[in-house]
Amino acid sequence: MSGKPSPTNNEPKPDDAATQGDEDVSQEEPIVKFSPEEEAELLEESNTKKAKANALFNSGNYDGAISQYDEAVAVCPNYLDFEVAVLKSNVAACNLKLEEWKEAITSATAAVDRLDKLDARLAEEEKEAAEAKAKEEEEVEEEIISAGAETAGPPVPTEEKEDPEEAKRRKRRDDIKRIRYKALIRRARARSEAGGWSNLGGAEEDYKTLAKMDNVSPSDRKLVQQQLRTLPARVKAAQEKETAEMWGKLKDLGNGILKPFGLSTDQFQMVQDPKTGGYSMNFKSE
Repeated sequence: MSGKPSPTNNEPKPDDAATQGDEDVSQEEPIVKFSPEEEAELLEESNTKKAKANALFNSGNYDGAISQYDEAVAVCPNYLDFEVAVLKSNVAACNLKLEEWKEAITSATAAVDRLDKLDARLAEEEKEAAEAKAKEEEEVEEEIISAGAETAGPPVPTEEKEDPEEAKRRKRRDDIKRIRYKALIRRARARSEAGGWSNLGGAEEDYKTLAKMDNVSPSDRKLVQQQLRTLPARVKAAQEKETAEMWGKLKDLGNGILKPFGLSTDQFQMVQDPKTGGYSMNFKSE
């Protein structure tokens, strides 16, 4: 099959899960979906490419694996957020092996963004299901009250079976949490390796999130705790370094502007307000 049919309206390892904007939301166009038959066909092709990518990854051909994962993403219907998240997380695993930190951050973030969308959608479904259940129970209670005391004995308790839809939502929640853990641990490592104030701060936030998750492996949990001990100092050092570099560039720029007037930035003093943390500039007279 050459393309999509027309729509109708720890050590990183590839995840082997099979099927599973700035504009105002109210103004977003409705998602155009493929027919069930077309969707199944595209998903099968995407999974075939993913299987090839997994094999390439396991053989150490990480560039080849990335190429196959990208093809799997291109074939997969874009509205299947879970499947796309798995593929993007797998790409991040390849990027880590190749020490492509920036690319790993991008791939893992794409996976996390997809999972965020799924979480929001699932939360809405759970809210609607809870409201429907509460309404149903209220109607049953009203029926019992209106029927009167037709039976003198207490009601016979019935064995409550789990709603199939609820079971499906619980499995989906577990799947999302599993891939989120993998995407976050990969992004955290990439951010930590890439360095810089922004990346190190982001890595610290990712590790804090992982520390609160209950499905992190013992080895990764040990790594998380270790990173949370060392990252604050690294973040502070990077902040001070980048701030000093920024002031240096501003000073050079200022000297270029002030030179024609016989002045330099050395004649100005930055004074920090201890109450607000803000700065003011004072002129130092000779």
